[in-house]
Amino acid sequence: MNETQADNTNRPFWQRIPLTLQIVIALILAVALGVALGAGNPSPENKAFIENLAIPAELVLKALRALATPLIFVAVLHTLMTTHIPGTAGRRLAVLLFTNTTVAILIGLLVSNVLRPGTWWRLATPGSSDIAKKNFDPWALLKDAVPEAVLKPLVDNNVIQLIIIALSFGIVLRAIKSEQVAQGKTGYQPIEDVIGTLFEAIIRILGWVIALVPLAVFGIVGKTVAEKGFEPFKSLGAFIVAVLVALVLQACYYLIRVKFGSWVNPLNFLVGGADAFLTAFSTDSSTATMPVTFQILQTKIGLRESSASLGALVGSNFNNDGTALYEAMSALFISQVLGQNLDLVQQLVVILTSIFASVGAAGIPEAGLVTMTLVFTSVGLPTQYIALLVTVDWFLDRCRTVINVMGDMTVSALVDGKKPQSTDNS
Repeated sequence: MNETQADNTNRPFWQRIPLTLQIVIALILAVALGVALGAGNPSPENKAFIENLAIPAELVLKALRALATPLIFVAVLHTLMTTHIPGTAGRRLAVLLFTNTTVAILIGLLVSNVLRPGTWWRLATPGSSDIAKKNFDPWALLKDAVPEAVLKPLVDNNVIQLIIIALSFGIVLRAIKSEQVAQGKTGYQPIEDVIGTLFEAIIRILGWVIALVPLAVFGIVGKTVAEKGFEPFKSLGAFIVAVLVALVLQACYYLIRVKFGSWVNPLNFLVGGADAFLTAFSTDSSTATMPVTFQILQTKIGLRESSASLGALVGSNFNNDGTALYEAMSALFISQVLGQNLDLVQQLVVILTSIFASVGAAGIPEAGLVTMTLVFTSVGLPTQYIALLVTVDWFLDRCRTVINVMGDMTVSALVDGKKPQSTDNS
């Protein structure tokens, strides 16, 4: 503890400011700069300066695109290699996680299609950014899921092919590890250590990139306000409302599942989980919230330790419903802003990609921005427009982290069944 405090004291002043506060300060300064530069009526003399304001955001997005594929690949391998999942309970857990994530994405797409927040402001785009329309062809989707070469998905940012490769290697390595553990061998350990080290290395590099997000926010907001005034932020405000509505609907879905699928009272579920929800919102990380979630599931809600561990410890590595919902909504929002609405086939691709991409975003603050680049790429959306979302992601990331944690708790309650612990012991 003392070492940590000493380390924090030795860091530069700006590094000791919480990231959220840095982003808020950047937003205020950017708005002031944008107003000073014309707020929609910029002077021609400032054109070059205003254009250069977007450079930090472009560099951050470029770095995020570069990190996206290795992050998901290594995250899937690391999760499958290190997570202990029992047989029967594991299969039930997998069904629950897949169902919850799919429902979250469908809710997000439904809200986006009904409220259409992107239509509040339209952005003219170059002809080269048009989204190619395709007829529904499930065989083509299946064919596209199989890569031509093992490393090709890493280069092409093809998330579905990448997940197929990661799952294949992960399942095989997991099976080899199980066989060797049963035989008392430890040959798998070096591979597991390498994967763990690579995962930590990518997370640290991601931390460097995320540290530059306030600078990116300052540049993109300053440029937007200077060139277009405050008109674009009406659409972003509508997007925030749409995401919050979708997250609330997902929370209602969880409470319905808890009501009819477990012995836990939904009101006690909400009250007992308050500490976990507040921790998730403040830390912006389901991984950092994990110990709190695990504890309150047992002490305040009264679940069995085995059920609490499956949801809070195992499920948190896979269960990122809020992130999947947000990424699907982001894709539709940007397509609406560009006036190029996604058709049914493309929305199906968004569903599949968001399910897989959300696995790679487990517990990492702002990691949704990384995996979002893969969702955009899968349907041909230009990733440079993710910069618009950077301005509001700092807040929505905290909200969806709360839903991620609530999803973990819901899974634990459903796994615990319809009989409380005391009933089993009697």
